[in-house]
Amino acid sequence: MSTDLEQELQQLDNWLTPLIESLSAKERRVLAREVARDLRIANRERIKAQTNPDGTPFEPRKQLRGRSGAIRRKAMFTGLRTAKYLKIKTTADEAAVGFLGRVARIARVHHYGLRDRVEKGGPQHQYARRELIGITTKDADHIAESVLNHLSPPN
Repeated sequence: MSTDLEQELQQLDNWLTPLIESLSAKERRVLAREVARDLRIANRERIKAQTNPDGTPFEPRKQLRGRSGAIRRKAMFTGLRTAKYLKIKTTADEAAVGFLGRVARIARVHHYGLRDRVEKGGPQHQYARRELIGITTKDADHIAESVLNHLSPPN
């Protein structure tokens, strides 16, 4: 994460914390669920567009021994970006978006660019780094807007 974005997120946190603390636990849970749902949608769309949070495109799949079948041409992570795997978890104090279960290992390997087995008992491969989950400047602005909308009285 870039230092500019980190600074912006810290400023957002410093600005939002007193506002959020004034809400009841139930209202904070509702707000956290809204923010997490919005972040899941934003991350899903980013994965669909095959881009990292910083806007750079995902590194394409490697062509293995000249194979260029239909699977190699399709977008990556079509299953991972579904709500079945891209889960939200909220409490009154936090909202989280991430992967759970077996797919969490697959997502972690790609997110950090780790080595893993291609298939059970098969050869190992060094995967390219493709950041699946992240917060962009646009997401941070959207969070601030969501909080303001939640705090403003209905017309």
